[in-house]
Amino acid sequence: MILHICTEADWAAARPGGEYRAASLAEAGFVHCSDFGTVHLPADRLYAGRTDLVLLCIDPALLTVPVRWEPAVPPEDGAPWFPHVYGPISTAAVVSVHAFPPGPDGSFRLPPELAALPG
Repeated sequence: MILHICTEADWAAARPGGEYRAASLAEAGFVHCSDFGTVHLPADRLYAGRTDLVLLCIDPALLTVPVRWEPAVPPEDGAPWFPHVYGPISTAAVVSVHAFPPGPDGSFRLPPELAALPG
């Protein structure tokens, strides 16, 4: 599974059309995603203070577009690689959606129901 952070409103808008298109698809040519061990990195960096976020749990096998594991954008020495989805994400590939609020200290952590899953 791979994860994508988006707003509740963006996800709600995508569902009737059957596909989700992040702004990065037009800007960078792909949708930024993460894995269970790295999703907190972009969340803490890019979404501080946001309380309207959800995590899309995506099954790559259900996507109809390529997924490539690549260096972080922008690249940083020693940074982990992240999955990039090269096209819109079919809503059928989203197997679950989870609220993604920051914790009391403002940092993000996997929701408990995802943290309990194996890798």
